[in-house]
Amino acid sequence: MGIQAFFDTRLSRFLLLVVLMVGLQACFVINDIRQYRASQRPAPKEFIQVNYGEGGYPLTILFSKGPAHNHPLMALWIEDLEGNFIQTLFVAESVGRGVFRHGDPSEGFWQPGPVRRPAALPYWGHQRGIRANDGYFIPTKDTPVADAITGPTPKSDFELTTHTPGHTLRQFRLLFEINQAWNWNNYWTNNKFPDNVHYASSGQPALVYEAIIDLDSRNKVFSMVPIGHSHWSGENGELFRDISTLSTALEIVSSILVVIPSQ
Repeated sequence: MGIQAFFDTRLSRFLLLVVLMVGLQACFVINDIRQYRASQRPAPKEFIQVNYGEGGYPLTILFSKGPAHNHPLMALWIEDLEGNFIQTLFVAESVGRGVFRHGDPSEGFWQPGPVRRPAALPYWGHQRGIRANDGYFIPTKDTPVADAITGPTPKSDFELTTHTPGHTLRQFRLLFEINQAWNWNNYWTNNKFPDNVHYASSGQPALVYEAIIDLDSRNKVFSMVPIGHSHWSGENGELFRDISTLSTALEIVSSILVVIPSQ
């Protein structure tokens, strides 16, 4: 083989190797782009139906998440206009059953287990008014709420269909409490209450939304608005009306609409 042919062969092999490397790199880039686009794609809307027994008037709750939404816990319930608790319509199953997905690390890895988190949804718990043996106003593993009104925390926007308990209520309050663990800000810092174990897994306290529903009104769509926040450690059932210290807690939700279907 002549010198020129030798170098031509070496050059051809080198160019082929370069082409293969460029092509392989392009495949990696394309795959990364696809994965990034998939991660940015909004999660599909979820549909939830709860049914706790004999029903009255249908209600549809349209929840749109905000930019700070990240697996929050939530509860939805109904009260009369005087603020008397009537019925839980929906509650995250970890709170409703007293068992959290990452509740037991005893085997060297996280697995479901009973956990007491009174700071999760304290306003709902105190309004519900059922006190457990340990003094907390939240369900336990042994005294859970009915399966019909619990479900996994929705990962994104959702539509929940439910109904009023019976046909006697025409005007009532609909309440929604939402809380996101370890949601700190400049006011609700992780060392604000260093000796409070329940605050340590909370951060900004749960936010409470409300809508006054009038089934006799021409209006068939009601917007839920924030009316205050719960106690930061679940110590009591007080509703704190000043929400000026909250930041990202107000961005968990974009909007919550209550729709009354045609009757």
